[in-house]
Amino acid sequence: MSFTFTKNLYRGTLLVLFLLSTSLLAHAQNTIVKGTVTDAKTKETLPYVTVVFAGSTQGISTDNQGKFSLTTSNNTYTQIKVSFVGYKTVVRTIEPGKEQVINIALGVDQRLLNEVVVKAGKKAKYRNKDNPAVELIRQVIAHKNQNRLESYDYTEYQQYERMNFYLSNLSDKFRNKKLFKNYQFLFQQQDSTAIGGKTLLPMYMEEKLSNNYYRKAPYTKKQIVEATKQVKYDENFIDNQGLSAYFNRIYQDINIYDNNVSLLTNQILSPIADHSPDFYKFFITDTLKDQSPNLIELSFTPRNTNDLLFEGKLYVTMDGNFAVENAVLTVNKNINLNFVRQMQATLEFEKNTDGRYHLSQSDLKMDFGISKNKGGGIYGERKVILTNFAINNPRPKQTYEGPAQVVATNSDAKDDKYWSMSRPDSLPAAQANIYKNIDSLQTIPSFKRTMDLVTLFVAGYKSYGAFEVGPVNTFYSFNPVEGFRPRIGGRTTPNLSKRFYLETYGAYGVKDEKFKYFLSTTYSLNDKSIYSFPQNYVRASFQHDTKIPGQELQFVQEDNFLLSFKRGDNDMWLYNDIFRLDYVHEFLNHFSYKVGFKKWGQTSAGSLYFLNGYGHLPANSADINSSISNVDRLSTTELNLELRYAPHERFYQGKLYRIPIIDKYPIFTLRYNQGFDGLLGGQYKYSSFTGNVNKRFYVSQLGYTDVTVEGGYIFGTLPFALLDIHHANQSYALQLQSYNLMNFLEFVSDHYASIIVDHNFNGFLFNKVPLLKKLKLREIVDVKALWGGVRAENNPANNPALLQYPVNEEGVATTRSLSNGPYVEGSVGVGNIFKVLRLDLVRRFTYLDDPEAPKWGVRALVKFDF
Repeated sequence: MSFTFTKNLYRGTLLVLFLLSTSLLAHAQNTIVKGTVTDAKTKETLPYVTVVFAGSTQGISTDNQGKFSLTTSNNTYTQIKVSFVGYKTVVRTIEPGKEQVINIALGVDQRLLNEVVVKAGKKAKYRNKDNPAVELIRQVIAHKNQNRLESYDYTEYQQYERMNFYLSNLSDKFRNKKLFKNYQFLFQQQDSTAIGGKTLLPMYMEEKLSNNYYRKAPYTKKQIVEATKQVKYDENFIDNQGLSAYFNRIYQDINIYDNNVSLLTNQILSPIADHSPDFYKFFITDTLKDQSPNLIELSFTPRNTNDLLFEGKLYVTMDGNFAVENAVLTVNKNINLNFVRQMQATLEFEKNTDGRYHLSQSDLKMDFGISKNKGGGIYGERKVILTNFAINNPRPKQTYEGPAQVVATNSDAKDDKYWSMSRPDSLPAAQANIYKNIDSLQTIPSFKRTMDLVTLFVAGYKSYGAFEVGPVNTFYSFNPVEGFRPRIGGRTTPNLSKRFYLETYGAYGVKDEKFKYFLSTTYSLNDKSIYSFPQNYVRASFQHDTKIPGQELQFVQEDNFLLSFKRGDNDMWLYNDIFRLDYVHEFLNHFSYKVGFKKWGQTSAGSLYFLNGYGHLPANSADINSSISNVDRLSTTELNLELRYAPHERFYQGKLYRIPIIDKYPIFTLRYNQGFDGLLGGQYKYSSFTGNVNKRFYVSQLGYTDVTVEGGYIFGTLPFALLDIHHANQSYALQLQSYNLMNFLEFVSDHYASIIVDHNFNGFLFNKVPLLKKLKLREIVDVKALWGGVRAENNPANNPALLQYPVNEEGVATTRSLSNGPYVEGSVGVGNIFKVLRLDLVRRFTYLDDPEAPKWGVRALVKFDF
């Protein structure tokens, strides 16, 4: 017994000593170099500096504090090389097999900057002419078509995507707050060489595995999603589908061979765009001849560091393909991108069987924050890996048919074993726990209370389980007709039923002493929430409430307290009784249709009168001329159909509205209404058509333009209240789809066409002005034009049976048709004020003789942009 115990103890001791010595030996054999890179003159730390073992491609970039940590088990390396655009490359000797700290100060290399100092005192500016770096980039540009994926007749590959988001750069003080006492298991330590700060708090993660097929003719690009995995929050708080769509919009694929690269909600000119030498400076900073093929390191930087441009390095093959084998893209700290502290995209390419190259991996990292240098923020990373890449291997015809993206049945039901076998890379342990940790987080009562509070302030609803009360910003408002207007309302949640929903509110006007109310019931036909895409539901509703004729609101409600403040007279209102029955059906390809029935009764309110016959009734008069009769109520009964097609549309579903994630794809809408005379009290027979198209156009360095074109035509004889009352705005908030200097009920038409053009230069002009460019403001130009008219049969001057146009106290008509050309207004604006505010100076150019027609106005819009 004693011998056996001693023998086992001896063996155990030897095993421990062996493992310990092996560990120490392995550690001793590693070469570890740490340090900080600074500017030799200013002493400021330099982020994104490349640090490599000399004679290799093994290296990293410094973090946002200029720190680096480089490790290798290869003891043949005796030097490190430190290089950065605009600075002299530095080589330092290191001791193999040891851990050491080497701090490096880089000196400015005048040859790589704007000018060269000559003894005679003359300054030679950077030029494209006779510049070998520019000649090289022109060769890369000339060979773009043969190196892009679209050069093949057929390609296919498997794609793995992983996206992570964290609260970043968190201090120990923040982590140790009492609020996070129960959440310590969530915090992660970030690699000191990576962007995002030291301490991270995971917020979100998703993975996707797909098979992708491309065909040149006819053009087809199809993705079949085999598996998805996503952190999911309580749907009462967060739209998980919309959250995924939003993150995927701002972290899009980077195709360096495109002229413009989508990043966040902007497009940035690629360093190998057709005209990139006009916007970038290029420098040959190194040649790598120790690998096949040999590479040229081509560094680039913006000519103007405030412009929406990249800076970084391209590694170009010297085998005649002039292909990009590797790319590192960052942005200058002066760039006009909101909230972006750091950005780094790394692209890797692999050689195909035909000797050309395809993208094999991309890694896009961004760190966001209100402050550029300190405080907490948000860090996000999207990694994409392409495997099993094949060229010119045509598949059966049916492979390429159907929608551009198909999601396999039960794609979100794959287990952990499937994912561990299918991922082309290993998932770090800290990331593997995110799914489980977020699920655990949502069971903690204090987290639920926090989310409940956030939802109240952001979305305006307070949840009580099966019912939620809100929106809170409508609880108090006022207007000239109702005076003080308290309101209370709410709706059921999926906790009560996923298929059946109720919504209601009640309000009271202190001045008019009338109650208003609304009630709707909705039944989902696809066993999903009515707020989930694709929608398929039936809704019945009844509303008894006030309304401003022709009012068009964007993502707000008329009861909103801030909209109580308006310019000019605002006392022509309607009492409405509206019953609606609607069926809505959306499809996965983003085509949808809505079929509805509407019974609408309108009664005039305030200074608005419904009068027919000749003459007029001043607003302050109690007498009605004998030739005039007062119409108590207008009643219509109609059927309507709406067709909508929004290819590739993405949005975030809020508590009240879908918030669109604007992209380059157009949205088409067509509406048809048919009114019936004599059906359920309807007084008029008519037909109307309305068509609308809106689209964003990206204009590279000149920013982007949002264009909306609309037209409508009404068949039938109708009073002015049933014609198209053009969307006016008398509030002080800028409304992009309304006419901001038009008065309510000022213009009506039975046929019209309009165009709205809103162009954002993204700071292209202001970035050239020394004082303005530091403020990172953005210049905006907006033009709106409206053509229309009223046919003779709908003109009350020709038909006494029609309602007369409203008049003011002097008897002058305040409503008219667009008979003297188009209504035109325009504005020049400054955006990005405090990163969220846009101010426009608006000018009205036509119909200035109308009563109370304003010529100038200042309007404000709060908008979050990157």
